[in-house]
Amino acid sequence: MHIATDFWTWVAALLTLAILSFLWDDNSFYRAAEHLYIGVANGYSITLIWYNVVVPNMIDPLRGAAHVVSEQGFAAAFFTFNEHNVLNPYHDNNFFIIIPMMVGALYVTRFIPSISWMIRIPIGITMGYYTAISIPASFKASIVRQLEASILSRSDFDSAWVLVYGLLIFVTTVATLIYFFFSAEHKGVLRPISNIGILTVMVGFGASFGLTVMARISLAIGRFIFIFKDWLGMVQ
Repeated sequence: MHIATDFWTWVAALLTLAILSFLWDDNSFYRAAEHLYIGVANGYSITLIWYNVVVPNMIDPLRGAAHVVSEQGFAAAFFTFNEHNVLNPYHDNNFFIIIPMMVGALYVTRFIPSISWMIRIPIGITMGYYTAISIPASFKASIVRQLEASILSRSDFDSAWVLVYGLLIFVTTVATLIYFFFSAEHKGVLRPISNIGILTVMVGFGASFGLTVMARISLAIGRFIFIFKDWLGMVQ
């Protein structure tokens, strides 16, 4: 048994034990570790956003545009229609970034009751923008790719197991689609097929839940290995 002497190993171990103490009951050690984690995570996130988002996408373009104006003059920088125009949104150095900055600043109006309605503007723009991006991507990933995966190709018939696997995917996919087809009553031939769809959905949900549980168990095992090996030295 060789207990670690590194300071940060002790800090990590004590914080791990503080979080695990919640399994017994809610206590001050758990709340202190929780607040510390949230504070550190928020501080790290703010720092990451500042240097990876705000500085390169807002401060640097404005600083570069100001430098262009100081070198070329106001008239040449603003009224010359070329790639060096500081109002060109496609140029690295531009003042056009002020417009999205003003839209983003409207989020602060949430704290001013008289004009808090203006927060709907950036929210609407953000939701519309990301919806337009996510719908085609989700359609391609969740529908088109799934259709491609369920279509049997000539190569599937080269191997018996590949053929069985392809037929299984095809049958369960069709059965699931029929189960969610509500325009016709599920009776006659549709009833056993829809039952297969129900079974497929249950298997899918069970596999997803099992994967989630195993991921959490894997995380717990990693922390216990850290405590008994890296901290206490009880495991070689």
